[in-house]
Order: sequence, then structure tokens, then C-alpha cells
Amino acid sequence: INAEYGIALALKGLTYEYRSIHLTAGEQKSSTFTELNPNGTVPTLVVNDKHAIQQSIAIMEYLEEAYPHSCILPKDLIERAQVRALALMIASDIQPLQNLRVLDAVGGSDTSKREDWAKRVITEGFGRFEKAISKTSGKYSYGDVVTMVDLCLFPQVYNANRFKVDLSQFPTIFKVYQNLSKLDAFKIASPDLQPDAEVIAKM
Repeated sequence: INAEYGIALALKGLTYEYRSIHLTAGEQKSSTFTELNPNGTVPTLVVNDKHAIQQSIAIMEYLEEAYPHSCILPKDLIERAQVRALALMIASDIQPLQNLRVLDAVGGSDTSKREDWAKRVITEGFGRFEKAISKTSGKYSYGDVVTMVDLCLFPQVYNANRFKVDLSQFPTIFKVYQNLSKLDAFKIASPDLQPDAEVIAKM
């Protein structure tokens, strides 16, 4: 499980079985896991013990359609598209550039190179995202109701802290993050609270 759809599960009050995959130990490359998810990435949601769904956005879309209470997408079609677009700014344009595969390719075993790259791509991505949500935010990223955007933003701020990104550059992002941090669903799904957590220092 990962934070994005862990939050969605919590918001919708759904129970689930948690199974951890240790990425730095390479468990995602095992034949057992790649049989389930040929892409060898997390997250993966297994439904009814037989249907595997990969990719955070696809999983959240499934949960939204299968369990339409506590909606994470607006009803209005234009607003839904705008929320999806904002979510993808993180899920497609920031997060993949600082995942383990890219860090291995860019920095290898050089911790400094890895951290510098991740800090750079998050900072640049947050600069664009800050500009975007400055036009849409209220209490949260898109108005005053939690949406899919917030589910993507919350764990990305966690990663920003991990790579020592200066969040004071992004006042809207920081405001939204602080508001989300007060919500039970986000507290429950925080990466620090998962069974396999490797806790980082708070910034």
C-alpha cells in the first residue's frame, strides 16, 4: 500500500490487509511480485484475491467508482478534469522523477547525487504546482473539500521533507499540507505510521 490510496481507503472507511514490499531490498523485483505486477512497482491493490490494479491514480479512480461515498472527485465534469490534471502534476511530473529507479540511474551509490537530484526535481515541480493551486486552493488544494489532488500532495510533501526541500518557498502548498495533517484519514495513512516505516526527521 502507499499513502495516496491508503488515505482514500481511510476516507472511505474501508478495511484492507496490508502487505509491505521493501523497495531498497529489491522485493519488488521478485518473481512472486512481478507475477502480480509485471511493472515491478508499488502500489498494487488486489481486489477479491484475484484482480490486481497498479498505479496510484488508477487505484484511486477504482475506489472512487466502486465506493462513491466520501468522494475524492467533484461531480462537475470540468472540475473533475481540473482535479485530475492537478493530481497528475504530482503523480506524473514530480513523483516518478524521484523514485528509486531514477535515483539509481542518476546517482548510483552516490548519496549526494541522489539527494541533489531529488531535491531539484521536487523543488522545480513544486514551483509549478504552487502556481497552479494558488488559483484553485481554499482550505485544501481544490477549494474547501478534500480531493484526489490532496491525496497525491500529502505524501509528496513527506518526500520533500525527506530530501530537505525548503517548503517556505511554497506557502500555498505548506498551508494545504498543514490543514491536511489535522485530518484523521491523513494521520492514519502517514508513511511514518505504516508497519514497515523508516521514519525521517520532521522538518
